[in-house]
Amino acid sequence: MIDGVLLKTLTSGTRAAVVLLACYAATATPLLSQTPQPLGAQDRTRLAEVVRLATRLRSRIWPGWERTPLAILLVTDSAEYLVGHPEPGVEFTRSGHDSILALDIWIRPRVFSPTLLATFPAVGALPTIVVGTAERTGKSSSEWVLTLLHEHFHQWQYSLPDYYHRVGLLGLAGDDSTGMWMLNYPFPYDSVPVQLASKRLAETLSSAIDATPARRRQALSAVTEARADLAAHLTSADNRYLEFQLWQEGVARFIEYRTAAAAARLGEPSAGFRALPDYESYRSLAGRGRLNLRHELDEFDLGQHKRTSFYPLGAALALLLEANRVEWKRRYEEAPFALTSLLWSGR
Repeated sequence: MIDGVLLKTLTSGTRAAVVLLACYAATATPLLSQTPQPLGAQDRTRLAEVVRLATRLRSRIWPGWERTPLAILLVTDSAEYLVGHPEPGVEFTRSGHDSILALDIWIRPRVFSPTLLATFPAVGALPTIVVGTAERTGKSSSEWVLTLLHEHFHQWQYSLPDYYHRVGLLGLAGDDSTGMWMLNYPFPYDSVPVQLASKRLAETLSSAIDATPARRRQALSAVTEARADLAAHLTSADNRYLEFQLWQEGVARFIEYRTAAAAARLGEPSAGFRALPDYESYRSLAGRGRLNLRHELDEFDLGQHKRTSFYPLGAALALLLEANRVEWKRRYEEAPFALTSLLWSGR
């Protein structure tokens, strides 16, 4: 899985990055004479559930998210199906209006890998979720739906005013114009002092997310002290990279948890979705997600997990902000790439 990856910067290197990801992901282009098959029933059912949750939950979970186009390019073994995109390219053919999705479906021969999972401007300039089927991405149907909501939040992030300009101002790309710096930035993952300080931050977050009201102030203070200690072991650029990952990937992980919990309270999915052989209830996924987060924090290992270690840290910070800082979502948008500072604000 490519984890949303190479093209999240879209700075001056956008064109190069698009080419890079296309080269990475694409296999041999199918013959244009090959007639793509209609979208399968199970895939239609899963996409309909994504649309249902997005329509019902976005404004409840994050104000303004509901204004973000939900453009999805579903990649199967032989074809790609585009839904929710306002401007399909000339390479697409209209397959028809789908009664389940209540959307037009556009189709073209496959270009990208059927195991891809990423968000980038794959069709025109609009950030588009490019995703293989649940089977090809190794997810249950319910997990796949929540993952698409995670990626949809990335679409909202990229739509923020001056997002790409602000990414450039981080000054982390160096000579890289492809966006690969987001994966390959030389963060000191193998530094023992950094590992110990980041482990302490994970431990304080694990304690804080379940702290009782009587212990809440003390728990938050422990988190801010641990983050300050970690910062002291990092360069200014290292800290900017860490905050970027916490803000972008950590909060998108938080969105998965919030969506699962909100979906569990929403009512049953369609009978067709519940009839899928790998169906799992959102209540079950919400509980498992919280347990997995606790495990990732308690067993935190920066040296082993590298960049993805930042995801549970950011998700736990977002959970603390949700519980303790009323205005955090507004300030998250106004001051990007500074997630930890929102905890210090006291509002």
